[in-house]
Amino acid sequence: MCRPDHFTVAYRINPWMDPAVPTDTGLAVRQWQTLHDIYRELGHEVELIDQVPDLPDMVYTANGAFVIDGIAYGARFTHEQRAAEGPAFMEWFGERGYRVVDPANTNEGEGDFLLVGERILAGTGFRSATGSHAEVAALFGREVVSLTLVNPSFYHLDTAISVLDPLTDDAGANIAYLPSAFDEASRSTLERLYPQAIIVSEEDGAVLGLNSISDGLNVVIAARATGFERQLRERGYNPIGVDLSELLLGGGGVKCCTLELRR
Repeated sequence: MCRPDHFTVAYRINPWMDPAVPTDTGLAVRQWQTLHDIYRELGHEVELIDQVPDLPDMVYTANGAFVIDGIAYGARFTHEQRAAEGPAFMEWFGERGYRVVDPANTNEGEGDFLLVGERILAGTGFRSATGSHAEVAALFGREVVSLTLVNPSFYHLDTAISVLDPLTDDAGANIAYLPSAFDEASRSTLERLYPQAIIVSEEDGAVLGLNSISDGLNVVIAARATGFERQLRERGYNPIGVDLSELLLGGGGVKCCTLELRR
């Protein structure tokens, strides 16, 4: 995670961002701290990267890399405003003993790569190039399933899919998703691979309710995603709502603020 000490919206690179709307850095820090503390209370270890003053979007650490088995596949950002984040994250990983892989293709880390059991779901359409999907498949030796996003409000895969069972094999791993975020072929793929998936409403998707983190039981979600909360409880999960409304002004939620470190 990255404490948003320099958070602001100074440019527009997604539909959520509007530099004309004032931001409150202090509120962003307080909301972020609540999320950080929830993870600690649940027994999870949290490591921090310092925010570079001129990189306000560094708080969205999910975009900084994709990490499996101590290998950190680095990010190569689409927009120049975030380009310097890639080297900053790769330096952090290198200093901590991870094997760091400099990507050849544009990709935005775990924003567009989600590990579901043994399978990797990979997003494209707005940020990550399909060439990065092949890179990841070769690097990690896993099946990679490409999915195309078509709604610019859901520009990363982690805004439209929630991994509910991150520590199980493929047979038991399940997801939740927003069908309208994907093209027809991708919707068919998701229906085939995850017939028991939770289908989330447009209303809950619109507050980035799917941008969530699960440990297999506890699912940290946007507090306003009340329908998704009910669906999770019905399936036996323990949803925990958190208000990240200030960070939503930059187009990010719970998952965007959290990069999973799989050593």
